[in-house]
Amino acid sequence: MPPKRQRSAAGPSGEAPVNSLDDGCLMHIFSFLSPIPDRYNTALVCHRWRFLACHPRLWLRVERPIRNTIEPGVYPNLESAVSAARPGDTILIAAGGTHVARNIQIKKPLCIIGGGELPDDTVLTCSRGSDNALEFLSTCKIANLTIRAELGCCLLHRSGRLTIEECLLQCEQNPLDYLSFPIISTAIEYDSFSSLKEQGHGVTVVRTRIEGGAKAVRTNGTLALQHVRAIYSRSSVFFWFEVGER
Repeated sequence: MPPKRQRSAAGPSGEAPVNSLDDGCLMHIFSFLSPIPDRYNTALVCHRWRFLACHPRLWLRVERPIRNTIEPGVYPNLESAVSAARPGDTILIAAGGTHVARNIQIKKPLCIIGGGELPDDTVLTCSRGSDNALEFLSTCKIANLTIRAELGCCLLHRSGRLTIEECLLQCEQNPLDYLSFPIISTAIEYDSFSSLKEQGHGVTVVRTRIEGGAKAVRTNGTLALQHVRAIYSRSSVFFWFEVGER
């Protein structure tokens, strides 16, 4: 008896069955993917998947306008994207060039990610005269970004749970280096409001490079540095640590 032929995953026309789904169904599937790397990688498959994976319904984008056209879900800077975002939204910052971030308060749960292959491809710069680049008052995540502060701090954590994943935090070296900190946490673990007590506060750092500043983290509240791990490569040091209740 001749061996049975294996059924092909492609349809009669050689097209994968998933491509027979309509746009709405595909977009709903993409909404369950994590923004980085899964949803980002789907955008590289073909033009149709890129359109659906980058649709404003799934995330907002920060890009410099090439021409004087208004595209839904695309904003010229991070501050305007944060203002327009709804709780739970993801903001994708385009790679290339430098984006300005000065004292941007984030009071709702958001995920902010860089659109490049490496953190170095997407740079947020906080110029001198600003206290911080980003100030977090809610549970948020940032990933795949370089955040550079000339003086002050890159990230100011006041409340909620902040996750920093695969980023580069830089404090430029200068005579006032002792005033610069990549991360400052002023969160206080105890709070009289029960909803905040249940949520908890803390900072989790995963595979992140930290350069410059007086020290990596300064805590002014009741949280403390914990579970520190560092891996030395040829040109960089990668950190994993948590800032949590003592």
